[in-house]
Amino acid sequence: MILDGIKTTGGEHCETSTLDVLLRHAGFELSEPMLFGLGEGLGFIYWDGKNLPFPFLGGRAKPVEITRKLTDRLGLALQVKETSSMRTAWRNVAEQIDGGVPVGLQLDSYHLEYFTSKVHFGGHFVALYGYDDERAFVVDTAQQGGSVSTSLESLERARAEKGPMTAKNRSFTIAADAPVRPLPDAIRAAVRANAAEFLNPPIANLGYRGIGKAAVQVRKWLDRSDDPARDLPQAAILMERAGTGGALFRRIYRDFLEECTTLVDDAGLLSAYEKYREIVPLWTEVARLFAQAGETGDVRPLNDASAVLSELAQREQEAMTALATVQFERS
Repeated sequence: MILDGIKTTGGEHCETSTLDVLLRHAGFELSEPMLFGLGEGLGFIYWDGKNLPFPFLGGRAKPVEITRKLTDRLGLALQVKETSSMRTAWRNVAEQIDGGVPVGLQLDSYHLEYFTSKVHFGGHFVALYGYDDERAFVVDTAQQGGSVSTSLESLERARAEKGPMTAKNRSFTIAADAPVRPLPDAIRAAVRANAAEFLNPPIANLGYRGIGKAAVQVRKWLDRSDDPARDLPQAAILMERAGTGGALFRRIYRDFLEECTTLVDDAGLLSAYEKYREIVPLWTEVARLFAQAGETGDVRPLNDASAVLSELAQREQEAMTALATVQFERS
């Protein structure tokens, strides 16, 4: 059973690529930046620990939170299923496909046969739109090929994997069971909520405070790594090309804000867009400096990256403060 009429080109980010498939089926067509922004997707985390081989810089919300917040903002019906039973997990998705509905899946990309990078990542998303006796047909990001397939056995392993960011065979569908919230209202609510979370992180590793912490910690990265020539360029790749859309998701968010300025007349929104236009190239510069430090073994690029990150912490705080001033339209 393979569904017809599915857009299979894929986007830049896995969760928004999946949302695009599900929302189009439900009758809604939004740009990928709009999906990301309405889902309050922008964030930051500096994640390090004794169990990690090297620190991780994250730039987005936790897995599935973009989906939950997007559907809430628009007033769409989100149905999420999780189970420890592989048999039940497959029945949950096969019944939807047989009924003509594409299904979002959270899984570990390590087991997907078309993935060339064999690294465990339990927060990956695909949209399942068909299957036969041997293979599952899914939409992944454009970078991974858009419309791709993997064996049913590999899909089962990917969905059942345990570890960081994994879920218990999580699947989900989206439907419009009520009038959808007007887009300008959803935008105003989403940017204010995203700003509030970014500006008031519960711990110092998150939000603008996390960027400031990273500015201090990256100076030590040559000593922190067992293999700087591997780890530092890899960190740069994760920031620029690992489904982030570039600049650790800041490019996608900048494009979201640009689109918002055509739909919502608000000084705070326009100010934030202008600030993120300047922020984006600075993140790309940080990634370049990480790679340079790893390739040369020279600490000076890390010191330069530290200075840029300190500036970014302030700039993003200012941009999000502008978004926090966005006003709800008076009726």
